[in-house]
Amino acid sequence: MEEFKEYIRYKALVEEHILNFLPEVDHKSGILCDAMRYSLVSGGKRIRPVLLLAACDFAGGELNQAIPYACAIEYIHTYSMIHDDLPAMDDDDLRHGVPTSHQVFGEGIAILAGDGLLTSAFEIMNKDMLIYFDDPARLKCRVRASFEISKYAGCRGMVAGQTADLEAEHKSISGGLLDYIHLNKTAALIVAAVKAGAHIGGAPPEIVNRLENYAENLGLAFQITDDILDVTGDEKETGKKTGSDKNHEKPTYPALFGMEDSQKRLNELTDNALKIIEPYYDNAEFFVRMAKSLVKRTK
Repeated sequence: MEEFKEYIRYKALVEEHILNFLPEVDHKSGILCDAMRYSLVSGGKRIRPVLLLAACDFAGGELNQAIPYACAIEYIHTYSMIHDDLPAMDDDDLRHGVPTSHQVFGEGIAILAGDGLLTSAFEIMNKDMLIYFDDPARLKCRVRASFEISKYAGCRGMVAGQTADLEAEHKSISGGLLDYIHLNKTAALIVAAVKAGAHIGGAPPEIVNRLENYAENLGLAFQITDDILDVTGDEKETGKKTGSDKNHEKPTYPALFGMEDSQKRLNELTDNALKIIEPYYDNAEFFVRMAKSLVKRTK
């Protein structure tokens, strides 16, 4: 992912605050906090929190008010990566170029670290909402943001996609089912990020809907990019072993459609995302560059 000027600015805000919301853990369970912290600071693009901040900024909101939700969604994403890497899931021993959580702390603690990050995300958002009980308008925006994150992270979004992905291993599936897997497993949390940020920024429904459509195309394009890079990428750049999708016989775009058609589909999704955001082109440079950067990664 190309980290251009605005991306770097948003990412720096996330990095500055990412550990601030970790709950205090009794020393008798100190290893839990160590494992949560390990995965939070082990690197990563921070795409979801960056998108949340960008959407809030685009809607005219105050970035500092979106930070708790940006960190919450990164906690959720990090939990999902910890669990994805487990032997029962994708069985990866590298993430962002460093050993995965279960390689360092063991499977049991890794599972609990993921659980801790997931529940902490909702603690962060609920604690922030408590501040606005005397401001119904701002409270409503935060409730909406929390709802979007909850919905898309769970069994109507990311978890549903992960389930379908596991069930599809070692099987021949349709293109429609592959889209379903990717739209939920990957795109759902990206959609949640932009919708949550837009709500916190006070965006009207028209902008929220347009950003949702943009994010669906971006999220699917992002997963296709990852599918392509799993075949053609450099392990040093991707931060994880390449070829793992093929080894696990996972459903991917290159496996189902071939590399040429996968690249075409990526280009189509990028064009779709750009057309959706086109009416706001002068004020949406961040979203334009985000979409274009995915195509650049595969060339």
